[in-house]
Amino acid sequence: MSGQPVGATSRDGQPAPGRPVLVVGFVGVTLAAIGTFQPDDSVIYIEEPDVVRKRHVREALEKVPFARELIEWEYHLEGRADEFYLAHRDLDPLAVVPAIEYATPFAARLAERYGLPGATLGAARILRDKALLRQVSAAAGIANPASVRVRDAEEVREFLARGTGPIVLKPANRQASVGTQVIHHAAEVESAWSACLAQDEGVFVPDRPIELSMLAEEYVAGEEFSVEMLVRAGGALFVNVTGKQLVPGARPVELAHIVPADIPGELATLLGRQTAQVVEAVGFRDGIVHCEWIVSHGVPHLVECAGRLAGDGIVDIIELAYPVELLRCYYAVMQGRELPGELPRQAAGGAAVRFLTTEPGVVEGVRGLEEARRAAGVVLVDVALAPGDSFAGLRSSWDRVGIVMVTADSPAEALRRAEAAAGLVRIDLRAPLTGTGTEIPGR
Repeated sequence: MSGQPVGATSRDGQPAPGRPVLVVGFVGVTLAAIGTFQPDDSVIYIEEPDVVRKRHVREALEKVPFARELIEWEYHLEGRADEFYLAHRDLDPLAVVPAIEYATPFAARLAERYGLPGATLGAARILRDKALLRQVSAAAGIANPASVRVRDAEEVREFLARGTGPIVLKPANRQASVGTQVIHHAAEVESAWSACLAQDEGVFVPDRPIELSMLAEEYVAGEEFSVEMLVRAGGALFVNVTGKQLVPGARPVELAHIVPADIPGELATLLGRQTAQVVEAVGFRDGIVHCEWIVSHGVPHLVECAGRLAGDGIVDIIELAYPVELLRCYYAVMQGRELPGELPRQAAGGAAVRFLTTEPGVVEGVRGLEEARRAAGVVLVDVALAPGDSFAGLRSSWDRVGIVMVTADSPAEALRRAEAAAGLVRIDLRAPLTGTGTEIPGR
């Protein structure tokens, strides 16, 4: 990373390139993929000062050829996109790309100010607020679980008493299943409320508090899916349906993703059509959406929808299964350019991600990694824990301790291979300890 202002000379003494791509939010696992299509000194990263410090972002970008500059900016705060534009009019970027959930409103507004493709600020704000998304999508005729904003445990108890089954308590404005819990009985409410207020995302968020906004929702039982849709001018360019598995229990954390979902074509078409309705309902214009659904008795119920790339390795397995250069196409859409090639309508094979979990305790050893890496179809095996680390247990997606990624000729075979490879990894523990969870490196 040159660390030089626009207009300075680059590392080889030549004039630095002109119009950059602004990427809001640092995601380490995408660096290699972006490097395949972005030229040297062409990307300026924008990240929160606290996150830059805690995640050592400046050091991480120093060796990235396409990274021109890092600008520290408090983009979580209201009005900061307009302030950025007024301070950096001369940047004249090619695109503004939100890389993480919390960056989407800032990126949308900044794109508006620069006159570039983007989600629109209105759409980004709706997608960032799960309660507002429920209101707008329900008005468009999309099935939603019954839901209400809650301010304390008593209001949660009142909502639970109005129904006949379990409920879900979750934040309206967080990510990665942070602070989400299933509640079955009134006796669980007080402890669940306290547990759900523990929404610490550590190095991934600024040190200042994030506004507390909680929802109580009807629990909808059924199969879970997500739809990844590349969108230009409100219309779908590419659609994928991902199948999901969740960890059993009170914390609905995703355990596996399968691409494409191993479902009948009629259901895949329905999920794509419903996602297009969400796009239209919120007024989303340009970019990509990651829309989550639960199908109960044949009816897709909206869980939530994000106006950014899917995490959890979903983009990687989409690119393995179809194949398609989805990340490159996304950047092309955000720059208003033609796509690098024709987008496929069907996958050519299957791919899957299976996450690793373990019980709380102190790690004594990790076994089977090399064996798992040699297993059929395996693309990646990574474990975040090492001997001596303590693990406090699974509370959100950040607490999964490892990942297995595989490819195969079909989705069913990909899932089988992923589960087999995951079964080869053994994490030896001793007595449980309390403490914080452990993040997966490079996220």
